[in-house]
Amino acid sequence: MNKNSSPFADTAAVETAFPLLIKAVMIDLDGTLLDTAHDLAAAANMMLRELGRAELPLETIQSYIGKGIQKLVKRSLTGSLDNEPDAELFERAMPIYERDYMQTLCIDTQPYPGVMEGLNALREAGFHLACITNKAEAFTLPLLRATKLLDYFEIVLSGDSLPKKKPDPMPLLHACKHFDIQPHEMLLIGDSLNDAEAARAAGCHVFCVPYGYNEGRDVRELDCDAIVTSVYDATKLIRKLS
Repeated sequence: MNKNSSPFADTAAVETAFPLLIKAVMIDLDGTLLDTAHDLAAAANMMLRELGRAELPLETIQSYIGKGIQKLVKRSLTGSLDNEPDAELFERAMPIYERDYMQTLCIDTQPYPGVMEGLNALREAGFHLACITNKAEAFTLPLLRATKLLDYFEIVLSGDSLPKKKPDPMPLLHACKHFDIQPHEMLLIGDSLNDAEAARAAGCHVFCVPYGYNEGRDVRELDCDAIVTSVYDATKLIRKLS
């Protein structure tokens, strides 16, 4: 760790000088801003019951989160990360899950510790803010409204806002264009391989939080500039570039 590094950040193999000088911050939703696992799992088990299938433990469903709801449904049906379910079964399951998740959307979902403090600090420092998620807009916007986070963001890009989603860099580059900044002037805060790969492909900085989902894998394996304990702690590693 170099002399400009922070003691609460685990730096990647290629050391990064802190504070980072940036103009905008993008933040992932599930597993970074909001703990959505209980409500996602409740909907998955409602779907499985209706289809006459066995329910799954919360920990299992939590490991399926991160690549959008279609992937979550497929994984819940097959009990694996990569297998494909029967096409007819999947076609039946998707509308059931979407209906059920709309019912469970914000029963137990809450911002993680440090999120509100972090967003307030970022806004007060004058950073442009974006929320970039693979969750469909039909769920993203109601969740952000219900948790009182929506007004923090100048732009929200959901999994169906653009032709491609994370890990493709398209949403990140779209946000850069929206803010009229270069990729190296942007930071993404996320919790998963999707986030790290998207940021590296776009040429953006990336911090990862350790409390999210990341398909059950350790975030220390990811190629990121720092691992931060909260969104608020991320604010201590950056400075507004004028």
